[in-house]
Amino acid sequence: MKKIASILKNKEIMNRILFTILILFVFRIGAQITVPGVVIDKASELGQFLSGNNPLSLMNLMGGGTLQSFSIFALGVSPYITSQIIVQLLSTDVLPALSELKRQGQYGRKKMEMATRYLTLMLGAVQAYGIIKTMENSQYITFNTATNPVFTYIYIVIVLLAGSMLVMWLGDQISVKGIGNGISMIIFAGIVSGLPTQMTTAFMNYCGPNIMAQGDVQAIRGVFQFLLYVLAYLLIISFVTFTELAKRKIPVQHSGKGGQTQSMAKASFLPIKINSASVIPVIFASSILMTPSIIVAFIDPDHASDSWLNIFNMSTLYEMPGGWYMPWGLIIYLVLTIAFTFFYANLQINPQQLAENFQKNGSYIPGIRPGNETERYIRKVLNRVTCIGALSLAFIAALPPVLTMSGIFGANGQALALGGTGLIIVVGVALELNSQIDGLLAGKSFDEVVAGGGQ
Repeated sequence: MKKIASILKNKEIMNRILFTILILFVFRIGAQITVPGVVIDKASELGQFLSGNNPLSLMNLMGGGTLQSFSIFALGVSPYITSQIIVQLLSTDVLPALSELKRQGQYGRKKMEMATRYLTLMLGAVQAYGIIKTMENSQYITFNTATNPVFTYIYIVIVLLAGSMLVMWLGDQISVKGIGNGISMIIFAGIVSGLPTQMTTAFMNYCGPNIMAQGDVQAIRGVFQFLLYVLAYLLIISFVTFTELAKRKIPVQHSGKGGQTQSMAKASFLPIKINSASVIPVIFASSILMTPSIIVAFIDPDHASDSWLNIFNMSTLYEMPGGWYMPWGLIIYLVLTIAFTFFYANLQINPQQLAENFQKNGSYIPGIRPGNETERYIRKVLNRVTCIGALSLAFIAALPPVLTMSGIFGANGQALALGGTGLIIVVGVALELNSQIDGLLAGKSFDEVVAGGGQ
C-alpha cells in the first residue's frame, strides 16, 4: 500500500502510466477493426486452429486476437521481433559490416535499428502474404471486392504492413513517454486482454453443466474443479516468476580497491540469470515452424493446407505409415527452443568479452586466473545455468500442446490449456515494470534528499 501511495503522489509516474494506458487503448481499438474488403467465417476449422497451440496461434496470442479478427494490426510486432533477432545474430561476426556498426556506440545502434526496420518491411510482406493464403485456403476469410485478385493481395498486404508499422510507432511512443518497453507492453496488453475470456470459458466448462444439473454435489464438484484450475494457474505463474528471478552470482573482486568494506565486497558479483534469453527462443522457434507453410503458400498456394504440414503443428499427432502417431511438431519446437536458448544466452553474455573487460579493469574472480581461464570458467557456469533455464523454458512452452493432446480439458482443451509463452511474457514484462517503477521512485527520493540539503 505504501508503494501504491508513493506512485499516486509521483506526478511523473502517473503521467507516464496514463499515457501508456491511452496508447494501449488506441491499440485495442485498432485490434477490433477488420481489414476493409475482407469477410471472416469464424465457424471454419481455422477459427479453432487459431485458438490452439501453433505458430499462427502464437501470433494471435501476442496480438490479443488480432489475427483471429484479421484486423489491421493482424501482423502485430512479430515481423519486427524476428528482424531484431536476425540482425542480432548477423552482427555476431557473421556480417562484418553489422559487427562494425555494433562497436560504434549510439551511431551504430541507430544504423542497426534502421536496418532492422527495413528487414521488418520485407519479412512482414512475406509473412502477410503467407497468412492471407493460409486463411483463404482454409476458407476463414473471403474477399468481397471485385478487383483483380493480384491487386487485392497487394492491397491487403499494404494494409497489414501499415498496421504493423503503426503498432511499432505506438510502441516507440510508450518507450519514450510512457512506462516500460513499448513493444513488450503492446504484447503484454494483447495477452492480458485474452485472460478474462479464458477464465470465463473455464468457469462455464466446469461450473456451467454442473449447476444446470441442479444438484448440490454436482455444483460443489464444478466449483472445486474451477478453483483447482485457478490454483494450477497460480502455481505455474509462481514457477515462471521463480525462473525469471533466479540467477547465479559469480563473486568478483577488484584490484587496487583498498579499504573495501565487507558489504561492498558482497555487492560485487556477476549475475547470470537462469533464463537470460527470456522468451526470444520460443518466438524464434515458432517463426521457423511457420516458415514451411509460408513457403508452400508462395510456391503452390493450392496445397498450402495439405496434411503433411501438420508435421510442423506442435499440438497435432502426426500419423506414421505403420498407423502409430508422433508429435513431430512438438519435438521440433522443443529442440529449437533449447538450441536457441543456449545460442541466445551466449549471445547476450559473451564470456570472451567479459574476460577481456575484467582484465582491462583489473577485476578477477577469486581462485580463477585472468584471461583464458576466466573465459572458460564463465562459459562453463553460463552453460550449466542455461541448461536449467532451457529445460524450464521448454517445460513451460510445452504445457499447452501437451495438455491439449492429452485431452485432460475435453472439447475445450485448446482454449483452457495452461501455461506457455503468454505467461512467460506477462511475468517478464510485469517484473520489468516493477523494476522501472522502483527506479523512478528511488530517483524521486534522491531528488527530495538533494532538495532538502541532505537532511
